Amino acid sequence: MATGRWTGFFRTGRILRRALREQQGCIRDVHRRLGPHLASPAGTPREYEVRLGRLPSAFLSWRRNLFSTLFHSAYLLLGIPEERRKLYGRILHLNRIWVTSADNLLDAEDKVVVPVEMPGASRVMRQVVAVMAADRVLAELLDEAVDAGLVAREPARRLLAESLRSLLPSAAQEATEEGGIARRPEPEHVLEVIHRLKTGLLFNVAFVGPEVLEPDLDAARAQELKAPLMRFGLGCQVLDDVRDLGRDWREGRHNYVLSWMAHRRPDLLESVGSAPPEAADRLYLRVPQAALPAARLGLGMMTSGLAALGASGLEYGPEQASAMAGFMFSVLDLEGLPVHA
Repeated sequence: MATGRWTGFFRTGRILRRALREQQGCIRDVHRRLGPHLASPAGTPREYEVRLGRLPSAFLSWRRNLFSTLFHSAYLLLGIPEERRKLYGRILHLNRIWVTSADNLLDAEDKVVVPVEMPGASRVMRQVVAVMAADRVLAELLDEAVDAGLVAREPARRLLAESLRSLLPSAAQEATEEGGIARRPEPEHVLEVIHRLKTGLLFNVAFVGPEVLEPDLDAARAQELKAPLMRFGLGCQVLDDVRDLGRDWREGRHNYVLSWMAHRRPDLLESVGSAPPEAADRLYLRVPQAALPAARLGLGMMTSGLAALGASGLEYGPEQASAMAGFMFSVLDLEGLPVHA
């Protein structure tokens, strides 16, 4: 049911439909620009050639671009002119490349965001090359914008710097977990500090470009959109914590549910530690006393964030916001938790 409502809304929701269409164009353009940077020099032996693969149609689907579409819709609601809006949309996709590639390296994953064709398994090197190519595309985009008179050179230089600086708090937070954490802080600290840095600010980086380049940006209106996007992002992270309970326990990562158990129900935390390996993937089902309240908290934050965005101009009501959040809940494969019981 929730999936159908999302699909229907992308067909009928004027602003989100336009945002998705524009963001798809930005993705296509970034992919085209990556090609020349991901091409081996002439004379390279065939077995060592690197090239950019074709853009899979799935990369343009609304399912893969839910977050990007919400972010791009903010540009429409802020009344940003089309050409600069599309510049920010391209930077949005570059941010996605940087963040996804970094996550792949940190988590030993292989979520493809740039289809780089390289010899061997090359999981790590493909992420490194994707990040380097994305940096060159950003410089190219800003140079072209300056040459076209779309932005002045000094603000473009500031944006080049801020595009990295804005991600550093999240990077620093991730760095604190690389060797495992020594203690579990209070769950409120995880939610309001750690997760706000880790994930929440990634739901606000879409505003970095406008805040640097838009001389007439309505700061109050921007904050009206940033706050619910942050809340939505934090809700997504809480649900991630429920799903990743077993992994975060094994790897010593911050997790809202694990911190809640450490400070409220240490007996449950002990049961997590003694769970057999085969229970790791759905460990949250073994501790519903902790997982259910967290899942309801995350779902509630997502719903209220989406509802606030609807009221701020995305032209949908609380019922649709609830259906959208419910769809995201099912995407995370947490349907075994009876959150509505």
